[in-house]
Amino acid sequence: MKELCTKDITAFKDFIENHKEIIVVGHKEPDGDCISSCIGISYILKHFNKSYKLINAGPFKRVELAKYADLFSSEVGFMSQKDIEETGLIMCDCSEFHRIGDFDTDLKELDTFFIDHHKSVESLNLPNSIIDSSSPAAALLVQLLYENTVGPVTKEVADVLFFGSMTDTGFFRFLSPNDSNVLVAISRLVAAGADPRNTYDYITSGKAYSTRKLLGVLLNHAEQYADGKLILTYETMEDTKKYGQEGRDSDLLYSSLLAVKGVEAVVFLRQETESTCTAGFRSKNDVDVSLIAQKFGGGGHKNASGLSTNGKLDTLIPQIVKEFCKVL
Repeated sequence: MKELCTKDITAFKDFIENHKEIIVVGHKEPDGDCISSCIGISYILKHFNKSYKLINAGPFKRVELAKYADLFSSEVGFMSQKDIEETGLIMCDCSEFHRIGDFDTDLKELDTFFIDHHKSVESLNLPNSIIDSSSPAAALLVQLLYENTVGPVTKEVADVLFFGSMTDTGFFRFLSPNDSNVLVAISRLVAAGADPRNTYDYITSGKAYSTRKLLGVLLNHAEQYADGKLILTYETMEDTKKYGQEGRDSDLLYSSLLAVKGVEAVVFLRQETESTCTAGFRSKNDVDVSLIAQKFGGGGHKNASGLSTNGKLDTLIPQIVKEFCKVL
């Protein structure tokens, strides 16, 4: 993770100052990093007495996000031409408008500042942006912004930002020896009152029994490819209908499959509608799944990426396997 430069900090402060109101938005189907980074930005805006609105298309499927859902609106509301000219948009944990949901057309006209840690074609050379793919979480970028514009974090701020960073680092399992500065930054949150043990218990507890049943189904669907280096599994619309969409636990699925001897990458495909699928890619070490995700219109990190695309499982599975076989 890079340290924020003076130019980035000044650009962010100027953006806030130059708008009468700020809308803060993250990607649809949010995770902990998305939600915590948006809320973290709201703390900065409060400090500068700036009017703001948090919005998210949802749904808030993860159990651990339930307590934050009421802070977000699912509607942009009517905006006059004057409102459009005076309102700024801060997009967190996302740099692609199609990922924020159905109100993307309502927001594209707004002057926008992007804060993201995902690599994508759209994120290249964006003006008004802080995009650092070496940061394991957007919440860490927001933490640096808070510390450089407001000052040391309070316990309230530390709790929220620690939650986001803990989510996207896999409880810090995904960090490398090059990420020592990440742990230094996290230590400041702990010093301010963030509780690692309680946060871990909060994130991992309260899962519905149906999620354990679904996990068994997904493990049963799993198949190995590329001489055992790749495991791919999938969720059909019938699976979703039977076991529901709430409180899914894909993190446990990924960690279970990546623990298999010889496995270097895992793919999880889900048929969302009759004509669309989503997918998550995870990998170990030097396998850059973001490059494969980009070929299907997605993006993300070297070892954790995703996508949403048109298609059906029976056609997408061989296409994705073919791309992985080229690099495994």
